[in-house]
Amino acid sequence: MTDPAPPATERATFFRQSGWMMLATLVGGVLAWAVHLLSKAIPPSEYGTLITLLSVVNLVPTLPLQMVFAQQTARAVATGQTAPLAGLIRWTGLGIFLVCALGAAGVWGWHQTLALKWHLANPAALPGLLVAILLSLSWPVFAGIMQGRQNFLWAGWGTILNGAVRLTSAALIVLVWNGRATGILVAFSLGWLAASLVGAAQTRAQWRAPAGPFDHQIFRRQILPLMLGFAATQFLFSADTVFVNFYFGADQTAPYGAAGTLSRALLWVVLPLAGVMFPKIVRSHVASERNNLSGVTLLLTAALAGAGFLGLWVLGPWLVPLIFPAGYSRDTLAVLPWYAGAMIPLALANVLVNDLLARFRFKLVPPLLLLAAGYGVALTRFHDTPKEILQILGGFNLLLLAVCAWFASRAGAEKAEG
Repeated sequence: MTDPAPPATERATFFRQSGWMMLATLVGGVLAWAVHLLSKAIPPSEYGTLITLLSVVNLVPTLPLQMVFAQQTARAVATGQTAPLAGLIRWTGLGIFLVCALGAAGVWGWHQTLALKWHLANPAALPGLLVAILLSLSWPVFAGIMQGRQNFLWAGWGTILNGAVRLTSAALIVLVWNGRATGILVAFSLGWLAASLVGAAQTRAQWRAPAGPFDHQIFRRQILPLMLGFAATQFLFSADTVFVNFYFGADQTAPYGAAGTLSRALLWVVLPLAGVMFPKIVRSHVASERNNLSGVTLLLTAALAGAGFLGLWVLGPWLVPLIFPAGYSRDTLAVLPWYAGAMIPLALANVLVNDLLARFRFKLVPPLLLLAAGYGVALTRFHDTPKEILQILGGFNLLLLAVCAWFASRAGAEKAEG
């Protein structure tokens, strides 16, 4: 027996909120993506350095952090218990500060080694990388709280502001002050800072509330599995570019990163669907309600991701030379279909991961971690060409989708029997 459809008002709210978040993500994403138009104004080695630095930032567990706060906020709203959430916010702020302090110490001691291994044209980029990581960790906390409260209006505006500040700052830094990779990374940091200020203003009732004692049981049973599950998914999403840079250098990372920038746009278009779904599933689970929003989200994600793949396939030969330097357009077009195709199963798997973890089905987490570990090992063994790395990425994404579908089918069977 399948779940009944959600009420018409709930479904209408879902489509309205999803539509707004998709629009906000599209506008913010286009603004942030337009920063890559500046690749024509800097040398390919500098653009490769920028892609590497951004890939390192993308490996920081911002997605797990946001989803933890989305889940805990949605749970607090459903139960009326706000003090533990305030305590979690303050402990997280302290943890972010300590992690960044340790990172600064590591960079101080290993800056020459890191610059050599990452093929950085300018070692001065490393302090800028630390600032970017710190600010990239602040926005997910506020975004997660707004997501859990279903304050999608200001979550969307924060996303748009992030992209607008990035583009404006990067254009000034590169075109007026002759900045390069490090300067563009500073522009990304300013975008996260602007969005975080909006988020802090919108969530002040949560982070200023009286804090309750830190519940270690909730951390062990809910927060830690949630972080590990989404961290494994994020690793599959963003680790490949770091490996490409390590094995092939900044010059080959530039065209590979250009293909990745276009292909990951498929995910950024559809991720808001799962993001809007997540707190609603948490609330329904805590309140013992039933709905089939995950099915609706999965169908919409498949349709949009498929349309995006076809769009890149048809328009890619025209779009790539228009945006990126002619020197590496051919290499970008050679890997673009593989990259875009690898994103489709990842987008579908992301919906299932959000649904299962929102329902506290944490038995999925160990297989996710094994998949991420296997993916990392495979990239260290098979990396003759960038295309081979993408084939490995696509294969593991298909395996991820199969594992998530199996767990989802088991969850559906258990609900039907119940």
